[in-house]
Amino acid sequence: MAMTIVESTRPVTGGVDTHADVHVAAAVDANGGVLGVESFATTPAGFAELHGWLTDFGGVARVGVEGTGAYGAGLARFLRARDLEVIEVDRPNRQLRRRAGKSDTIDAIEAARAALSGRASGIAKSADGDVEAIRVLLVARRSSRDVRIKYLNQIRHLGFTAPDELRERLRGVPPEHLARVAASLRPAPRGASVMRAMKLAIRTLGRRVLDLEADSRRLDESIEELVKRTAPSLLGVYGVGTHTAAILLVAAGDNPDRLKSEAAFAHLCGVAPLPASSGKVVRHRLNPGGNRQANHALWRIVFTRMSSDERTRKYVARRLSEGLTTREVMRVLKRYVAREIYPHLART
Repeated sequence: MAMTIVESTRPVTGGVDTHADVHVAAAVDANGGVLGVESFATTPAGFAELHGWLTDFGGVARVGVEGTGAYGAGLARFLRARDLEVIEVDRPNRQLRRRAGKSDTIDAIEAARAALSGRASGIAKSADGDVEAIRVLLVARRSSRDVRIKYLNQIRHLGFTAPDELRERLRGVPPEHLARVAASLRPAPRGASVMRAMKLAIRTLGRRVLDLEADSRRLDESIEELVKRTAPSLLGVYGVGTHTAAILLVAAGDNPDRLKSEAAFAHLCGVAPLPASSGKVVRHRLNPGGNRQANHALWRIVFTRMSSDERTRKYVARRLSEGLTTREVMRVLKRYVAREIYPHLART
């Protein structure tokens, strides 16, 4: 795939289409002209080769990298450590792909041109501090929650079809006690095969749930410690709990200074209304993009305030009397909360 056209003394811009085993890099000049395209292994040695290849064309202004939170994470850290500006690049738009086709070379060149033109301008997360540690723990915490729900549902479903004695024992057990009751079952060695198998299966699932709950408590303790150390004032904002704070911190990253204003943070969270005016009609529409987990975290804060904060309740009543729907009021409140949250994000 190697393609080298010309060496340039002007500042160049790089673009990288990232994959699990091979990254495809492109270099363009100040006018967007292609200087070269090359493939590199996704190893530290490959990162060094990619960096050296780019700098051979001249001074590197910035590098647009696809997937800095996934396949491109290691490369982004490597380039940032070499004092290069790393830009997060979304996948090419559908119109471009219909017109120009799809290939790794095309995607790498488009990433470079997006970073050069400013179509992609968001600084990538550094992912090298406590916030990255919080993100990793949240991944494990969410999977623990999802699997726990799955196991509890399996216990319930097995209980519906269990022999009468066992079904009655599980009937009406509250969800918070179901795992402990299930884990306490004792299959009789010489009992009926169906009853013995049913008790063994339900007990196994119950013990798995208890283990997951213990894991979750340990994860919660670590997350709380990191959140308090990273942004202690954030927990003082009304309606912000540990998990909500953790989600918002992860959305901003370890380098929240990359967000130049509270408006940028609101846009990141998908709560900044977008202009949709035409002719004499002046209006805004809902932003369907942004970080959906952060958007939901803001929703949780607003929901809490609407139920227990008197100032928010009065505001909601006033806006409802003006003709807004509850959903519209919540959208407005999420934007206000984003503005309130922004100063409390950790600063580097």
